[in-house]
Amino acid sequence: MPKVIRGYVRFVDAMNRIIGRFAMYGIFALVGVLLWSSISKTFFTPSLWTLETAQFIMVAYYILGGPYSIQMGSNVRMDLFYGGWTPKQKAWMDGFTVFFLLFYLGVLLYGALGSLAYSIGYFGMEPLVFYKDLIVSFFTGGPDAAVEQMGYLERSSTAWRPYIWPIKLTLALGVFLMILQVLAEFFRDIGRIRGVEL
Repeated sequence: MPKVIRGYVRFVDAMNRIIGRFAMYGIFALVGVLLWSSISKTFFTPSLWTLETAQFIMVAYYILGGPYSIQMGSNVRMDLFYGGWTPKQKAWMDGFTVFFLLFYLGVLLYGALGSLAYSIGYFGMEPLVFYKDLIVSFFTGGPDAAVEQMGYLERSSTAWRPYIWPIKLTLALGVFLMILQVLAEFFRDIGRIRGVEL
């Protein structure tokens, strides 16, 4: 395998390992928020922010831990036949089915980017053009020009009314990291087919 591919696989694995190990501790933040929610509902005035914060933490925990889960091979598989195959047969099957997963993740990323654009005030039909214009205005006119490019920031409809863009940004980032990890797994499968372990 070329050095570039080996370097890519090592870099993506290391990055997703760090992010995934960090995201694992989100479960403790989630438990803390839900514990406070129970305590405040029992003894004090119920907090408005706890349920939505717990949902946001769970989304971040799940989506940022996904690439690490794929890397560790701990994602759910239907292995009626797959479990008894040789590593080379598994690599052939994974190398074929990865294209279906990449298509799905590509559609998911496009939807996440469109949803993120909506949450920062873009209501058109071409979110990628909006991001290009946003980046160009940032580098030509500075942060103020980029802020002018954005519109009304979306907020939740609950009583607490937090901004929605941070969790939508986390979702888009998590899907992008998952695409990178799936490509690394694809290169690893090609290596297994060739008899090289990456």
